[in-house]
Formats: sequence, structure tokens, C-alpha cells
Amino acid sequence: MRSTFSGLNTMVRGINMNQLSQQTVGHNITNADTEGYSRQSVNLIATRAQSQGSVYGSVLVGTGVDANSLTRARDVYADKQYWAEHSREEYLNARAKEYDKLEAIFNDTDEGLQSALEGFYKSWDTLSVYASDSSARVSCLEKGNVFADKIHTSARELQEQIEANYTDIRLNIGKVDNMLDQMVALNKEISAAEATGASANDLRDQRDLLADKIAGYVNVNVYEDDKNMYSLVSNGVSLVNGVSHLTLEMSDPIANADYGVNDYVVLIKEAGIAYQPLSGQIKAQMDAIAEDKQYIDKLSNMAAFMLADLNDRHQQGHGIDTYKTAGVNFFGDSNSKYTWDAENQVLTYSKYTQTLDEIGYDYVVKGNKNYDVDNKDYYFVEAQLGNGTYSTDPITGEELKDVKMKKIEIINTLQLNKQITAPNGQLLIAASGYGYTVDADGKPYITPRLDASGNQVYDDNGNPIFDTIDENGNVQTINSVTNPPSNSTAIVPNDTGDGANAVLTATLFNMDMTKDPKYYQAHSAAQNEAKRAIGSVSLNSYYNKAMTKLGSDSEATNLKISAQDQIMAQVTEWRERTAGVNWNEELTNMIMFQQGFSACSRCLTTMDEMLDRLINSTGVVGR
Repeated sequence: MRSTFSGLNTMVRGINMNQLSQQTVGHNITNADTEGYSRQSVNLIATRAQSQGSVYGSVLVGTGVDANSLTRARDVYADKQYWAEHSREEYLNARAKEYDKLEAIFNDTDEGLQSALEGFYKSWDTLSVYASDSSARVSCLEKGNVFADKIHTSARELQEQIEANYTDIRLNIGKVDNMLDQMVALNKEISAAEATGASANDLRDQRDLLADKIAGYVNVNVYEDDKNMYSLVSNGVSLVNGVSHLTLEMSDPIANADYGVNDYVVLIKEAGIAYQPLSGQIKAQMDAIAEDKQYIDKLSNMAAFMLADLNDRHQQGHGIDTYKTAGVNFFGDSNSKYTWDAENQVLTYSKYTQTLDEIGYDYVVKGNKNYDVDNKDYYFVEAQLGNGTYSTDPITGEELKDVKMKKIEIINTLQLNKQITAPNGQLLIAASGYGYTVDADGKPYITPRLDASGNQVYDDNGNPIFDTIDENGNVQTINSVTNPPSNSTAIVPNDTGDGANAVLTATLFNMDMTKDPKYYQAHSAAQNEAKRAIGSVSLNSYYNKAMTKLGSDSEATNLKISAQDQIMAQVTEWRERTAGVNWNEELTNMIMFQQGFSACSRCLTTMDEMLDRLINSTGVVGR
């Protein structure tokens, strides 16, 4: 038989459950803007009915309501999608910031490297017309110094950017380690709290929020075990495994002489092995470091081209000083021969001693012109240099060999030769070229063979063809003006106003071997692209190609970010549709549970009045 007061118990349960539901609504509303919060709800079920006998047999009478569980709204598939896409999103955003910095370094303003390169080229072009003009020579020095300084500045800023990225990686792995530690602590709390069947909703929200943040730094796959603990796996490495986690750390500095920086490796502390994420901010910073080094490579190649090719061209001319000095490097020093090592893709140099020998000739690089003080004339002499093999300095007797230069060393070596920056050193700028003596009739012994359009004629091997007139007036064909026939006289310097060598030097900036190989072979020591640090393209094209790639990479990254933003918006909406707090829905529930609470209270009052009537008023008549 049912208790007389069973109805009261039913209403009390109703009041309690409506109160619990109302409190949950309040919890949702107050946390609507809390990061990582998931909407919670009380799952109500009817309590077990009681059996009561009747004329027609027993009937089951309801006893009220109870809370089966208090759960949070969460879509595990949306979470997994979010972690994957968020990691990619942070990677792209970090890469975009890196490209912004690179574009700031290689800016196209009047103060950028592009402007400095163009100014240096124009100074040689001007010098070809005004070879004897002092202001044109000083301008060439200044523009060359500005160009070298821009190369140095750009390289230094790239080095600083590399160091900044390593600093950011160090800070980020510190953050990741801290979050992994928190993840383990939450795993323990959640497992303990849910051991009795409860649902640790707020703790789970905190744990999922940690997973969100970790995914921004490194790619992670999240798994939940039967003890309600998370395991985090990144690129095959179990960063978190229930109640334990691995620690990320930076290695000791590794000196990188090629780039003049210290490199570091992200290590798994417990195993001592390298860790390489697949995406996220840390991966982006690692990729940024590698790309910064690639741009240092490009600057190094431009500097190597100047030290090898421009210097080689400069040595083929002469200055306008008293001795019309030749064999002087424009960059570096004149006691070094710079050569591009195609096999190892590095610049080498050979040192030698420059002084006078027993007959008054300077020891200079093989093939350069040398001035004879006594006879006031120029001749070819040779000095023993490394050039790929061991050799002996003709003055000191020391054994010499080619020295491979580090990339940052090549850049730092790109300094104006001290000889041409000394007082009146601008006179040594080799803007002028050489000619040949003439016969009694004033005819040159050696002349270039020209076609009908006035262009140089070449043989099948790409060598320029020259004609010379012998003593009988017959024309002879030769292929090298550096080895003239015996009947021709010596090579002599042109007048001080001659700018022939400046013309050829200016041509180097825009000379493309693929478009005009024969012309290039005729005017450069680098007879094929393998001998040039910048390959077959011109110097201007090499730099423009690098900047075009930078611009296209930056634009492509921004386009990827736009596409990724759309994906993230969809995934976030998918997530929020399930876990987000909807104000309209919560206010509707608030009114519903408020009315439910009031109805249960009113029903309880009515039942109380009925019992009061039964207890206090029944049987009082006749007392």
C-alpha cells in the first residue's frame, strides 16, 4: 500500500530536479563566453514506479523524477577535425608573418637592395662614358659600397631573424611542456572523479581546451582510453600517455660557420632524439629558419659573382693613375684570386704575394696585364696560384691551395678593395681597356672581325675572331688577342678617357648566357654557367627571380590562409552548433524550469492542505 505522504515525496523530487536544471541553465549562461566551455544539461528520467493493488489487479503508480546524468554537449569528430585544421591554420599564419619579415628585409623602396643594385649598375654605365671624370669614379665607389652594405645588412637581418625564430621555438616548447604537464594532471583528476560514475564536465572542458592550444604549436592525434585519460601522439611520438608525458627541450648550440649562427635541434629529453612536428607554429618556425638560410645562400651567390666575375672583368682593364695599373680587384683584396667551385658550389680564393721580380714586373694573377716601369709598357706575366692544385708563392715560397669560403664569409668579404678606397684610389678603377699598336700606315695590327651589321664574328666554338695584317699586307685570322702573332706589337692601354672596360663591366649586370652565350664567352673568364655562382642568368635576373619567388610564395600563403579561414569557420561552427551556449535556448529553458518549479511547489502546497484536512479535521465532530 502506498504511503500517505508519497505524493509529497513526488513533488519534492520535482522541485529538486527543476531547481537542479535551473542551476545548470544559470551555469551555462554565466559561462557563455568562457573559452572552451561546453553547454551542459540535466538528463531527467522517471523514478521507479510503485505497485499498488486494485480491484482489477495491481497498478504501477509513478513516484516522480530524478537526474540520470549531467552531461556536456560535445562532438568528438568535430574536435578531431578542429585539432587537425587548427594546427595547419597556425602553421600558415606563422609562415605569413615570416614572409612579411622577409619582404621588409628585401624591400623595393629607394633604400632597398634592388635600388642599390640598379644604382651600382648605372654608375658603371655612366663611367663608360665619363671614364676620366673624377666624380663618376667616386660615384662608382660609393654605389659599390652601398650595394655591398645592403648585402651585408640583408644578411645580418636574416641572421637575426634566424636567431629570433630559435628564441620563439624555445619559448613555444616551454609552453607546450607546461600544457603537457597540465594535461597529465587533468587526466588524473578526471579519472578519479569519474571512477564513481560521475561526469567531470568542467575538467573535461579544460582538458579539451589544452588540446586545442597544443594543436596550435604541434600536430596531435588525441585518443581516450578506458580510464577516461587522453593520450596525445605527434608524428609517431607519444607526448602524453595517460599519467605521464615526454618533455621537449632545445639542444645545446651547434655552431654553423656557413651562416654565422648557432643552430639548435628540438629534442625528446627522455630519449635524447630529435623531434620534428608536421605542422603548427613550431614547424613553421623550423621551416622559416631553413628558408632564411636559402636567402642567405642567394645573397652569398650574388656576392660570389661580384668577387669572381666582376673582379675578373675589372682586372682586364686599367686605371688612369700614373702607371695605368691593372690586375686590381674591385672587391676584396688584390692579393687574392676568387674562383667559383662549381663542383662544391662554393667560392674559393688563392692568396699570393704581389711584389716586383728581378726584372721589375709585378707578380699578378695569370692573364692580367702588368706594367713595366722601365719601358713604360704592359705585358702578360704569370704568378703561381692554387687554382685547384697546390702551388708555391713565388715570393715567400709558401705552399698555397684554394681555400673554400663559408657563405657568410663570402658576404663579409664583399668589401671595396682598400687600394681603391685609399686617397686617389678612384684612379685605379679599371674603366679603360686595351688596344694594339699600329703599323707605319696607321693601320692596327689586330682588329676584331665584324659582320655587315658591325657585330663581332665568332667561330664554331664561340671564340671571337680577329684579323691581323702581316708585313706583306696580307690578312691573317687569329682566335685570341691575348696570344697575337709575332709580327704584331704589344698590347697597350687606351687613353684615360676610354671606357671600354666599364662598358663590359656594366654588361655583366644584364648579360644572360642562355641568350647571348658567344658574347658572354668573349668578355668573361666564366666560359659556362657552372663557373658562375648565379648560373646562366644575368645578375639582375637572378635577384629578380628570387624576389618574384618571395612574392609568389607570400601570395600563395595568403591565399591558403583565406581558404583555411573558411575551413576553420565551418569546423568552428560545426563545433559551436553542438557545444556552444544558445542564449535563446537557455532563456526558454529558464522559463520552463521556473514554471516547473512553481507548479511542483503549488502541487506540494495542495497536497499539504489535503493532508492537513485529513489529519486535523477528520473526526472532530462530536468531540
